[in-house]
Amino acid sequence: MTTDDSVDAFVRDLEARGKKHVKIGGFDVDGILRGKYVSLEKLRSALTGGFGFCDVIFGWDCADALYGTSSVTGWERGFPDALAVLDRSTLRDVPWEPGVAAMLADFRDESGAPHPACPRSLLKTVKARAESMGYEPRFSCEFEFFLFRESADSLRDKGFASLEPLSPGMFGYSWVRSGQHRELMASILADMEAFGIDIEGLHTETGPGVYEVAIRYDDILRAADSAALFKVAMKQIAHEHGLTVTFMAKWNASLPGCGGHVHQSLWKDGKNVFHSPDPKDLAPALRHYTGGLLSLMPELTAMVSPFVNSYKRYVPGVWAPLTASWGVENRTASVRLIGLDSAKSARIEFRQPAADLNPYLGMAMSLAAGLHGIEHGIEPRPIAHGDASSEGEPLPRTLTEATERFAASTRARELFGARFVDHYAHTRRWETREYERAVTDWELKRYFEAV
Repeated sequence: MTTDDSVDAFVRDLEARGKKHVKIGGFDVDGILRGKYVSLEKLRSALTGGFGFCDVIFGWDCADALYGTSSVTGWERGFPDALAVLDRSTLRDVPWEPGVAAMLADFRDESGAPHPACPRSLLKTVKARAESMGYEPRFSCEFEFFLFRESADSLRDKGFASLEPLSPGMFGYSWVRSGQHRELMASILADMEAFGIDIEGLHTETGPGVYEVAIRYDDILRAADSAALFKVAMKQIAHEHGLTVTFMAKWNASLPGCGGHVHQSLWKDGKNVFHSPDPKDLAPALRHYTGGLLSLMPELTAMVSPFVNSYKRYVPGVWAPLTASWGVENRTASVRLIGLDSAKSARIEFRQPAADLNPYLGMAMSLAAGLHGIEHGIEPRPIAHGDASSEGEPLPRTLTEATERFAASTRARELFGARFVDHYAHTRRWETREYERAVTDWELKRYFEAV
């Protein structure tokens, strides 16, 4: 909420820059951006007093099927409007839509408190806890994703089978492949910059048409915005080039999955508290943050692995961690410590999540667990040397297991609130039930004739 004078100046600036409409909205629990276009006149009203947005966005799944009764929304509540409050710091131009700007909103409940199902509000709450401890969390995401010469229509016409990748073969870190698609690469780099997303690296990964992007680190909330908006923007850019993109954790059983790693560090008084003058002697904050993350990872997995498909990636030999383990520069561990000899770069790479991650929930989970470790002085288990897949507590291997561990976690309720935990567990149980009702291609091929 802002003063009329401030709002008037803000809107006049948009008019002066040739903007006629603004896309406004927020992210749901699945990490999907829900929003709409508004006129500048409507924007003026929304900036002054907030605006109503049907809370059904927290009551349906990624296919717009209703979850049913929930502690925060549902038929018995009548799906009222939730109050959405725009964050002016998220203003950005939409480079592929001339005359259009974009802004993100946070949602509040009937009492004016942060809405218990709003992922961005949850992250802001955890960030505030870090700041109360004197820490500035800096985070970033890197995503792997597959590109196809398909459209929304052709995907459905083909039944999501026999898809044509952007390029054939396994060709990681290929200058040749990226050069062959230089116009696409140029669009990604230029449009993301114009959209306010700072790309540090972009390269091919191992697999047909697969790429990896590294987004520059930032304040944790801005980092989550950038990561969530990157996926939205990438879908648009792909469409402009006659392509489609997937961030599924595992779209093909015979190919590697798509990682969605979260880099993180804590700063205090301008210094990285994860750095130690002697890299062999871990800084206490890093040691205890790692201990907290390892301790809570098994019971909070549902927050970073939100779909049935997320767990198809957790198989041996495909770079996805199977245990709550840690190591220094060890890519087989779920917590990889990097750059320990650098006061700027010392950080954690959290390797459990896939690219289907909701960045707000993934970063909230990571930071809350790490702060819990610092507050309670939790020591990490022994370091893993070599293959870490058999060291440490096993991580949940199904969404059902992860959801029930999350729902039963007293520490999850302490860190995120009972209303969020109950609602989120409700949505993940729904996701599992939808899968259990499905008849898959695997079942048809295996049983149709044989039984």
